[in-house]
Amino acid sequence: MSKTLPPPLPVHIAMQAMRKVPEVTIFFWIIKLLTTAMGESTSDYLVFHINPYIAVAVGGIGLIVSLVLQLLVRRYVAWIYWLAVVMVAIFGTMAADVLHVVLGIPYIVSTIFFADVLAAVFVVWYASERTLSIHSINSPRRELFYWATVMATFALGTAAGDLTASTLGLGYFSSGVLFAVLFAVPALAYWLFGLNEIAAFWFAYIMTRPLGASFADWFGKPSLGGLGLGDTKVALVLTILIIGFVGYLTVTHKDMKGQQQ
Repeated sequence: MSKTLPPPLPVHIAMQAMRKVPEVTIFFWIIKLLTTAMGESTSDYLVFHINPYIAVAVGGIGLIVSLVLQLLVRRYVAWIYWLAVVMVAIFGTMAADVLHVVLGIPYIVSTIFFADVLAAVFVVWYASERTLSIHSINSPRRELFYWATVMATFALGTAAGDLTASTLGLGYFSSGVLFAVLFAVPALAYWLFGLNEIAAFWFAYIMTRPLGASFADWFGKPSLGGLGLGDTKVALVLTILIIGFVGYLTVTHKDMKGQQQ
């Protein structure tokens, strides 16, 4: 006697189960900000405490390994996803700093360059997939576009944060306040004026990088109005906080609302 096969999952449920990124909740934004700050302080610590070329090489290897791991898993796994984000944050900071420190390129030039790179990624992504939604990351090609976008946002945010703090003379704290306001703008525009959800998300996402990095530098650096607590202490505290939040999400799955667990 043959068994009756269960009905197939609805298409939208099956696609949700294939997502490789978390739901956008308050936890998403908290951890994202923590990773941007941690990436800034960790990158600076590595570059100034070991040979800069070795630091960049180590950061690059860590980025490659974490992204390969993320691309190989078949669904969203909290610690794998956020490990990749952390490594993008560290290496993205190094990439932006190399242009200025090693090659002597002004922050305004690198900011414009990375903004152009990000715009190009968005254009190619949309031309290929007809969507830029984070909720549509359910195929290898879309995931590659997503991570290319993430890397571009980190490099752009690093350059923009250094531009406002150093070149424009705002210092770290004022830069942080500026980017905090800019971070809040798309949320208010979305709630009050119906700004497109995808545009609001990516604008806020871009702002998280200079926002987190500015406050990390304010705590860690002794210059430009910083408190001078040291990159080591700041990086350590932020790492502990990230591990705590990611561990919480791993247990509770609060970042998988609407996805099959």
